[in-house]
Amino acid sequence: MQGMVGETENSAYAAVEEISGRADAGVLFICDHASNALPPEYGTLGLPASEFERHIAYDIGAADVTRALAKHFDAPALLTRFSRLLIDANRGGDDPTLVMRISDGSIIPGNARVDEAEVERRKRRFWQAYRDAARQRIDEMIAAGPLPAIVSLHSFTPSWRGHLRPWKIGLLWDVDKRLAAALLEELETAGQQNVGDNEPYDGALVGDTLYELGTERGLAHVLIELRQDLIGTSEGAQDWAAQLAGPLAKVLSRPEMHKIEFHGSRAGTSLSMRLTEGNPT
Repeated sequence: MQGMVGETENSAYAAVEEISGRADAGVLFICDHASNALPPEYGTLGLPASEFERHIAYDIGAADVTRALAKHFDAPALLTRFSRLLIDANRGGDDPTLVMRISDGSIIPGNARVDEAEVERRKRRFWQAYRDAARQRIDEMIAAGPLPAIVSLHSFTPSWRGHLRPWKIGLLWDVDKRLAAALLEELETAGQQNVGDNEPYDGALVGDTLYELGTERGLAHVLIELRQDLIGTSEGAQDWAAQLAGPLAKVLSRPEMHKIEFHGSRAGTSLSMRLTEGNPT
């Protein structure tokens, strides 16, 4: 069963797609860049329709993988219903790349002269609505027990600025490596090759979604990146969800994935990297 939350400020546009599941599932799936849609009042931000089929608008295939995994585990999931071109749900609230003026060579006219008041309006209506929905769901799952692990689904381009990316899948983490390390081991045991450990970019960034939901609360978490050419079709997304489900189930059966552990963060360099590269997806 699915629902929409985040209808605010006289707008009927819901910011979040919420998939219901067992509160005691032990895992919450999230998808920060699930959609390439924009609320009607924003038009196309001055961009042609073709730009919304590119990775600059959303993480291609990630939503389908998220929904498939949520169904497999009968677990809750939260997905954004707005394009990252409007505001990036995975950035910290004070991150200068929260609203991108240019992304992978494309100027976004509707963002070029956006002022602080508009940034705050987008934060309140979309970014904050997503974070609030996630926090509420986590609180419900903590109350039901066991403590939930958080799995974030993203996707990345096969090449970035002329450099081919050899990985099929990447597991991103900050300091709390328990979920990422265990899943890496299980994937390799299952025969997966080209699994990136903190690739194609570093998972440490203060203020990003998993920092707020996982690191600050001591919950086990991992960001899973899948290469877009592998999950760009419904069939590919379903196949990769199936390939992830078995190893992930084994990892989630371990008691340490449902305990509070505070590790802090080693973030510092990844923000400057993202400022340089734009959206490294």
